[in-house]
Amino acid sequence: MHTFDYIWDMSFGWLLPLLIIVIIFYVLEEKDHQTEYSNAKDILDKRYASGGIAKQEYIEKSNYLKKYALHV
Repeated sequence: MHTFDYIWDMSFGWLLPLLIIVIIFYVLEEKDHQTEYSNAKDILDKRYASGGIAKQEYIEKSNYLKKYALHV
């Protein structure tokens, strides 16, 4: 039975640390995408508030951000 444990550790012992690294990377990437969306939305809001873009353009761009920004 000791040999089986050794073989298991040698074969799959690296899997758990690798899985943890992948999960951390995924969480950080999602956070970055949400931050990018927030920044783009803030810029769009400011442009609309200052009169830099029309209401229709604001609505179109806002809908685009909602639909595509988080799926990049």
